[in-house]
Amino acid sequence: MTINTEDLLNSIMASLDRIGYVKSEDIPNIDLYMDQVTTFMESRLKSSTRNPGEDKILTKTMINNYAKNNLLPPPVKKKYSKDHVMMLIFIYYYKGILSINDIQTLLKPISDKFFGVSKEFNLETIYEMVFGLEEEQTEVLKKDIVEKFRISKETFNDAPEDSKEFLQIFSFICMLSFDVYMKRLLIEKMIDGLNVESNDKKQQKPQKE
Repeated sequence: MTINTEDLLNSIMASLDRIGYVKSEDIPNIDLYMDQVTTFMESRLKSSTRNPGEDKILTKTMINNYAKNNLLPPPVKKKYSKDHVMMLIFIYYYKGILSINDIQTLLKPISDKFFGVSKEFNLETIYEMVFGLEEEQTEVLKKDIVEKFRISKETFNDAPEDSKEFLQIFSFICMLSFDVYMKRLLIEKMIDGLNVESNDKKQQKPQKE
């Protein structure tokens, strides 16, 4: 088995460079029909998929399911606003790691307070703030990946020669997977905390004077 590990690392770095977030200014300020929404999402996020020629970013069924599960406010006269598109982008990034219930817990307060708000601090403000961190975090991620790659290259030096490269890549994948696993646990713990806080508020009754 022959694997050019340096090419593998370069390919990973290049794929990270291709991942870009959709700026709020690039989202149309006019309301869109569902077909226009799916077309827009495909054009902007296709490069982030594993198989760009086959994978679907968003379908009509997905959008309908998100609305049914209260992840997305219903359209107005079958049209979706700029806020709808921003919510869909949040959902797109979350759905690969979180359950529907967890996404709902996370996004419902955002939707309830800021969706469709025309004030200075609104959903677009939150969207830009969150995704504006992307460039800085991408650079941090690159450094972390390079370091994990370096460590993996130092493992299994005594392994049989015909298995050494595979085992080093296996080691690299294991480190990356453990990182994802731990961060997912952290996210779930934080969401569970949000659930507890929300339930406590619901159970509190106003005191009588």
